[in-house]
Amino acid sequence: MPAGVCGCCGPLRPRYKRLVDNIFPEDPKDGLVKSDMEKLTFYAVSAPEKLDRIGAYLAERLSRDVVRHRYGYVFIAMEALDQLLMACHSQSIKPFVESFLHMVAKLLESREPDLQVLGTNSFVKFANIEEDTPSYHRRYDFFVSQFSAMCHSTHEDPETRTKIRVAGIKGLQGVVRKTVNDELQAIIWEPQHMDKLIPSMLFNMQEAEDSDRAGLPTTPSGRERDENPATLAESCFRELLGRAAYGNMNNAVRPVLVHLDNHHLWDPNEFAVSCFKIIMYSIQAQHSHHVIQQVLSHLDAHNKDTPRVRAGIVQVLLETVAIAAKGSIGPTVLEVFNTLLKHLRMSVDFELGDRRNSASSVSTNSRESEERIVQNAIIQTIGFFGGNLPDYQRAEVMMFIMGKVPVYGTPCHTLDTAQIGDLGTKRIQVMLLRSLIMVTSGYKAKTIAAALPAPFLDPLFSISLMEDSELRQLVLEILHNLIDRHDNRAKLRGIRIIPDVSALKIKREKISKQDVSFMKKHGQQLYRHIYLGCKEEDNVHKNFELLFTALALITIELANEEVVIDLIRLAIALQDMALVNEENLSMFIRCGTMALVAAYLNFISQMIANPPFCQHVSKVIEMRNLEAPYLLPEHIFREKCTIPKSLDKENKSLFFLTNEIAESLAGPSYSVDRLSVPYVPQVTDEDRLSRRKSIVDTISIQVDILSSHQPDKSQKTEEITFETLKKAIDTTGLEEQEKEKRRQVIEKFQKAPFEEIAAHCESKANLLHDRLAQIFELTIRPPPSPSGAVTVSAGHAQYQSVPVYEMKFPDLCVY
Repeated sequence: MPAGVCGCCGPLRPRYKRLVDNIFPEDPKDGLVKSDMEKLTFYAVSAPEKLDRIGAYLAERLSRDVVRHRYGYVFIAMEALDQLLMACHSQSIKPFVESFLHMVAKLLESREPDLQVLGTNSFVKFANIEEDTPSYHRRYDFFVSQFSAMCHSTHEDPETRTKIRVAGIKGLQGVVRKTVNDELQAIIWEPQHMDKLIPSMLFNMQEAEDSDRAGLPTTPSGRERDENPATLAESCFRELLGRAAYGNMNNAVRPVLVHLDNHHLWDPNEFAVSCFKIIMYSIQAQHSHHVIQQVLSHLDAHNKDTPRVRAGIVQVLLETVAIAAKGSIGPTVLEVFNTLLKHLRMSVDFELGDRRNSASSVSTNSRESEERIVQNAIIQTIGFFGGNLPDYQRAEVMMFIMGKVPVYGTPCHTLDTAQIGDLGTKRIQVMLLRSLIMVTSGYKAKTIAAALPAPFLDPLFSISLMEDSELRQLVLEILHNLIDRHDNRAKLRGIRIIPDVSALKIKREKISKQDVSFMKKHGQQLYRHIYLGCKEEDNVHKNFELLFTALALITIELANEEVVIDLIRLAIALQDMALVNEENLSMFIRCGTMALVAAYLNFISQMIANPPFCQHVSKVIEMRNLEAPYLLPEHIFREKCTIPKSLDKENKSLFFLTNEIAESLAGPSYSVDRLSVPYVPQVTDEDRLSRRKSIVDTISIQVDILSSHQPDKSQKTEEITFETLKKAIDTTGLEEQEKEKRRQVIEKFQKAPFEEIAAHCESKANLLHDRLAQIFELTIRPPPSPSGAVTVSAGHAQYQSVPVYEMKFPDLCVY
């Protein structure tokens, strides 16, 4: 009986076990028994409820073979599992998958590279299977951890190390593909998984970057590319980012920033730049602002790091916004500029603070140069970002940046300049204006009013009056960018006597009605700032060159017949200013102004194509070539030019004459009568805002304040009446001069345009109001007090008690 029972045990075993046992040959080298494998597959398809038992039994055999190191049977078992997975797609596959994943985990836990690769390949095949229903309970935490560890393999054999890393990357790619499409598997985007998955990819991508930097040969293209860890890691990284949804973007970008911090990859930042380029080109366009906000927040978090680290982050931001600027990034635009301007100010603070506190000049210079790197990176980012924005957003950015430029005498809420002093304020002004140059470059508004709105034009002109040649140069370059709508500036580069303007092939269109109204409203401002800009003592060759270009561009873009007359009047006024020299200008400035007038009148005479005008200008230029070459731009702006001690005012042939110009322009097109009215720049509040001395400040009004108990001296005090104020404003000279001035005023009010008359009257009204305010400030004092009064005598303050009955009050105070 016992023998009979033992003999029938084999046939009594379950059929699925017998079918599984039959697929294993006696010698594992023979491989899987295909005929028996077909029987097992047919049985599993016919009886899907047996799949879970088949899987469990295969897992049991595989675990036993792994422990006994019978790796041949392990490979056969995994091959059988793979075929069963590919053949069965029913509801009953769920329990079988659990057994399958358990076997894959067993293989990944082993230390044998071949088994790890085998388990990874099986998992990748499983990941490519689309299941009919989502899994509610399946988790891939172990696989993420294990595949990430394989990506960081440090095996001694390079080939084996590469093989393990490739397997780890493929496994992570399989996890991503298996989970991101499953709505119930959003857990893969949680930080604990992203913190393992993202750095594993970046680590392998970084290895390739280091090899390229070291000059090592790269892996050839083709089939071998699939075995390159860096290429596979980048492909997986792109795929992951491309599948990131709106709410998952921050979790995907944050580990990238942490990895770059931990591995000190901001300086140098080539790898960081390449990473964020991959990110920006892989994600959906509407998610770009998430990445930008992450980088901005990271820059804020590292605001006290070394300058090179901050510069590296800013350069990454530059590459990021350069890609995002091509699409719509919404409200992030002003946030980017606000953050960059804040860090620009902080960089200036750091630089000036180190200059004040550092004892070593070497360390100070090094720190300053590094901070300059940060500042230049910020300016480049601001300019590049603004330059790639649509026109409607670019106009807003221009206004935003201009609102940040500190101007003396005006409140600056966003950039407090009280702590950084004049040097720091100038640095910020220069850098912001440079960024404005980049933002305005290539900006072609349909109308000048759109390019130069009043809220932008007024502070820009205030800066153009500052006593710093570099700031004035930057303002003129900004004006060139905005006025030049036909790209003529390159043809006008360099101040010179142009022999044939037509050869420049200047592009121009008929001036529009909107531009005509702009010049009527703001033309006097433009003329005034050009006029005052020529009088600055620190002007150099570049200043005159930019002033000439500005005049030429105004002529090309904005000049009708009325504007042409105004520009000629301005040129004649500049010539008279240099000749009369009431402000004691240096001889270089006077000669430079005369050369500017010559170059411009030569240009405008050819632009309006008036032969008599051209003839007069050419004649004067010829005479100057012979007798006074220092009055021409080709000579005065040379490095070694002999400057005369005085100008010969009597030789009229060296100067442009108003009467001859008027005769040449006589006709219905031009109102030449206005040429006889001298140009006078209007006086505005911009003089005080730009830290200039206004006309009011140059006149000293002193009133002696004496005590009331000195009647003999109080009678000698000059009484302030309306006549006194009138004399203070209208200083009279000889009777002949008074008659001449009266004649000029009458002629001016008869022939001058309304805008110029209004500007002239407004300047006088402002002058009167300013002087009245000064007088009231000096004369109005608090009423005397019996406890003591302050009197000023011989420059010393004295305190004297005054009885109430002796006090004398003004008539307006007595009732």
